[in-house]
Amino acid sequence: MTEKQSSSAPQGAERPDPTGPTPVRNSGEVSVAVPDFPRQFSRTHRFGLGVPRHFSVSPDGCRVLFVRSTGGEDPLGRLWLYENGTERMLVDPTSLQEQGGELPAAERTRRERARETGSGVVSYTTDGEVRTAVFALGGELWTVGTDGGVPRRIATAGPVVDPRPSPDGSRIAYVTGGALRVVRIDGSDDRPLVVPETPEVTYGLSDHASAESMGRSRGYWWSPDGENLLVARVDNSPVQRWYISDPADPGKAPTEIAYPRAGTANAKVSLHLVPAGGGEPTVVLLPESAPREPHPAGEWTDTAFEYVPVAGWDGIGPFAQVQTRDQRTVQLLAINAGTGATEVLDRWHDPAWVELVPGAPLRMPSGGLARTFIAEDSLTGLRVGDAVSPAGVNVREVLGAVGERLHFLANEDPTEVHVWRYDPRDGFTRISRGAGVHRVHIGGDTLVSESWTPSGQTVSVHNGGVEVGRIAVLAAEPSVTPRPEFLSLGKRELRSQLFLPSWYEKGSGRLPVLLNPYAGAGFQMVVRTKGWWTYVSQWFAEQGFAVLVTDGRGTPGRGREWEKAIRGDRLTPALQDQMDALHAAAERFPELDLGAVAIRGWSYGGYLATGAVLRHPEVFHAAVAGGTPTDRRLYDTHWEERFLGHPEVFADPYRRSSLVPDAHRLSRPLLLVHGVADDNVHVAHTLRLSAALVAAGRPHSVLPLSGATHLVTGTDQASGLLVLEADFLKKSLGL
Repeated sequence: MTEKQSSSAPQGAERPDPTGPTPVRNSGEVSVAVPDFPRQFSRTHRFGLGVPRHFSVSPDGCRVLFVRSTGGEDPLGRLWLYENGTERMLVDPTSLQEQGGELPAAERTRRERARETGSGVVSYTTDGEVRTAVFALGGELWTVGTDGGVPRRIATAGPVVDPRPSPDGSRIAYVTGGALRVVRIDGSDDRPLVVPETPEVTYGLSDHASAESMGRSRGYWWSPDGENLLVARVDNSPVQRWYISDPADPGKAPTEIAYPRAGTANAKVSLHLVPAGGGEPTVVLLPESAPREPHPAGEWTDTAFEYVPVAGWDGIGPFAQVQTRDQRTVQLLAINAGTGATEVLDRWHDPAWVELVPGAPLRMPSGGLARTFIAEDSLTGLRVGDAVSPAGVNVREVLGAVGERLHFLANEDPTEVHVWRYDPRDGFTRISRGAGVHRVHIGGDTLVSESWTPSGQTVSVHNGGVEVGRIAVLAAEPSVTPRPEFLSLGKRELRSQLFLPSWYEKGSGRLPVLLNPYAGAGFQMVVRTKGWWTYVSQWFAEQGFAVLVTDGRGTPGRGREWEKAIRGDRLTPALQDQMDALHAAAERFPELDLGAVAIRGWSYGGYLATGAVLRHPEVFHAAVAGGTPTDRRLYDTHWEERFLGHPEVFADPYRRSSLVPDAHRLSRPLLLVHGVADDNVHVAHTLRLSAALVAAGRPHSVLPLSGATHLVTGTDQASGLLVLEADFLKKSLGL
């Protein structure tokens, strides 16, 4: 989990291999400490290794490509083909004679934005028929056919980032040194298409705000005929510079990053139409600003279209979505492929902010729009022509269309996400079954279905509505078994999970309580699945805690009003929901000891944990907080201004939502953990809070993680973190 959509939590602890679970005494009861779990959690990258991902289904539905390692402790990704009911490895990096060198800086940044922890083949792209796949390995360009050929390296002008073949497979575009180049599939005719005018400019890459806050990781798109590309140009010259250094390695030069802090200048993003065969690019004429009417008025109004959340090229032509700096107006634009002129296809307005729903709006092959809207119950609905999704269905993502048949993700119960289909003949139909979180990947009549359920994860292949095979999930089996009880607590029916120790007998004594939330925008923890966070919660329960996890206001799945209740104050509503859930749970479960309550979290969860002990020491008695954004003015533009507006206009909401001004209030044990190489939540957040705590004479503990980013991946560091947290919390509560 991240402060944004998805990130990391502490990854585990290293301990010698045990001969088995070790019983230990805790509060007079016998607990199973499961000493191997932290080490296992770290080595398996949160049980993500061995899990198939990045699926591509051919248009005829016959071939499925995916990335997967060979097991639950193997971090090296391989490229696989599923065909005719069997799996076949296409690329094994260990068998390639040349595996490249150090990753280019732009590729390291791309992986950090994507929360990628593995190595080897971590991503790939294909031609239109999924006959050829291309990938970068150590900065080198490789290609492989799905017909049984061997991988082949293609010489390039420099280290390769984000290679993508043309739809017909005849050319491969790639980025190197900020320039977009193209090379033929046989390795000939490698030449630049667009070259940066200054070192501050890149072509074909995403900017920080788009990749980190809007989900747009790409920077160029091929036309269906392979003759042109739509290319993003990013000029970082207006953006302030931050410097990331490692104090443990003073001989290493700091890394410079362009970080658009709230209230400061963004990168200048423009779009260009570029001929693949060479020639002068055509500038796309994006509108500079939205009309004042009907743009919603506000205390801070900025109608400049600074953001390009979405761009692409479908069967109708190139398109883009633009959003105003204040995020209250979004327009979908059709782009003329010859002149670069744009036409507004649709507009959205919201007095708080327009929520960017992945995949929406979608241009159907017929030219119509599938677009989202806010229904009367404040849920997000979907309209396709005159057809409207059923009431009570909250749309989460539009996956795509094959012909006029559309698939999307939606929830009725916020603890589940299901796959829905719209077909003009039979309307809207939910097609996934069983509790859990589901999604599909589509090609022709073939659906590859991923399901995360209370019993685990499965990947099944369906054709014509019938399951015809499965793709193996090779993840390690965790040494703990989650035992959550799902709850709906308090007047707001807060969705929660309660984890009790497996050895605990109800009525045998009281348990200290540990709140283990994320509870921030963009991510839910209380879902009917076995996620890595459920294993962590159960492990803490085995240490002798009653662990409570709650998704409060601001989290997805419960509609516009729920998500936007944190506008102007990112802490108070979310923290109130945690306290309300705690007290409601204690009324139902008298074994919860409200005299010994701790809270832990990472990123937004760390923010919540720190705020808990600063503002409500009468409720919370200890906290562990990692990667904590303590000063909201230090976070990036698109994400922070969405909730709090411009800091020069809304000084009080930023002060109210920041933690540094509350340093003098600390009276409980607090452990702050931060990666010093974090370029998402800079270590300055923790250092500023620590300095304020010292100035106020408030004792606290700080654990810096040398070389670690927001995603703590180093096994040696991650291995001890869970154990250190558990020990700190036990000692702080006097256990």
